[in-house]
Amino acid sequence: MTAAAEARQHELRETRDARLAVRLALAATVEPDDRTMTPRLRGLDPFAAWELVRTDAGGKFTRSAARVKALRLDALVARTQDLGARVVIPGDAEWPSGVDDLVSPPYCLWVLGSASLAQACERSLSMVGARAATPYGTQVAGELAYGLSGRGFTIVSGAAHGIDTASHRGALAAGGCTIAAMACGIDIAYPLANAGLLQQIEQSGVIVTELPPGSAPQKQRFLSRNRLIAAMSPGTVVVEAGLRSGSRSTATAASRLGRLLAAVPGPVTSPASAGPHQLIRDCGATLVTDVDDCAELFGAIGTDLGTVKRAETTVSDRLDEPDKRLLDAMPVVRGTTIAKLAVSACLTSREVTRGLAALHAAGLVERVESGWRRTQETC
Repeated sequence: MTAAAEARQHELRETRDARLAVRLALAATVEPDDRTMTPRLRGLDPFAAWELVRTDAGGKFTRSAARVKALRLDALVARTQDLGARVVIPGDAEWPSGVDDLVSPPYCLWVLGSASLAQACERSLSMVGARAATPYGTQVAGELAYGLSGRGFTIVSGAAHGIDTASHRGALAAGGCTIAAMACGIDIAYPLANAGLLQQIEQSGVIVTELPPGSAPQKQRFLSRNRLIAAMSPGTVVVEAGLRSGSRSTATAASRLGRLLAAVPGPVTSPASAGPHQLIRDCGATLVTDVDDCAELFGAIGTDLGTVKRAETTVSDRLDEPDKRLLDAMPVVRGTTIAKLAVSACLTSREVTRGLAALHAAGLVERVESGWRRTQETC
C-alpha cells in the first residue's frame, strides 16, 4: 500500500461515519461480552477487529459468519432512524465515559429518549433487585428513588419487574430522570407489561441498549446488560435479592469496576433479603437504609452530607442521675411519701424533696391525696 493510500485510509477511519459503520457492524455480528470471541478482539482497533470478524480470520470467528452474511448496514441504520433512536459511539458527546472502564465495552449504544445519556450518568446511581420483590422491597425502592431524584440523582435500572420497576416509577413520580438499560433491541418492550413505563421513561429519561433493533431478550444478554448498569453509575444499591438473583451479577460487576456498592437490609426471615445481607457481610457493601445514607455515599463530597441520626430525646433523658432514680422509683397508681421514696430510690430526704420539685415542674410527677406518683403521660 502506498503512503498516499495509507493516509487516505487513516483519514477515512477518522471520520465519524466510518467509525460508526464499523462499530455498527461489530455490534450486529458479535454477541456482547462473548466469552470466546470478545477476548480475541480485545484491545484491537475496531477496524482491525471488524476485518477479523468479516473474514473469519483463522477460523476463530465462525460463530458470527451467519450474521456477517446477513448484515445489511443500510437497513440497520434506516430501522434505527424509523424508531426515532440514535446511535452513540466513543468520542460522541453523549457517550457515557463509565462504560469505557469495562474489560469489554460496547461497540456502540442505541439510545432512545429526551435526555442526554452522558449528562444523565454524571450524577447517577444504579438500583437493582429481585423481580419477585416483596411489598417491603418495592416500597423501599420507590421511596429511595423518589427521594434521590428529588436531590438531582438519575436512577439507573433494568426495567424488569419488581425492584427495577419500583425504582423507575419512584424517579418518574419525583419528576426526575431515569435510565432503563435493556437486554434486547431498542424496539422491543420487555417485559411487555412495562410498555407504558418505557414510554414514560422515553419522554423524560433514556432507554439504552448495546443490542441492535430486533434482538430478543435472552438469559446471557441480561447478564451482559447488568455490567452496563454497573458501569454507567458511580455506584449500585441492591435493594432485595435472593442468593442466586441476577442482580448479584450487577453487584459483582460494580465491585470489579471499583464502584461503590451498597445494600438495603431486610427481615432476616425473608429470602429476598438474603442477598443484600450476604453482600454486607462478605463483600464490603455499605449498609444503607434511607435517602440520606445513599446521598452521602454516592453524592459529591461536601455537598450531599446526610443528617446525623439520633434517637428522639425526652424530658426524662435530660434528668440528672438522682432524679432519674427518683422517677424510676415513683409509683404509677397510688401516691407515696417522701420517706418511702428515699428508701426505694436510695436517696436522702433532701435529695428527694429537691428532685420532686424538679420532676413536678417538668410535668413528670404529681401530688395526690396519698402522696406522690407519676403523671399519666409518663406511664
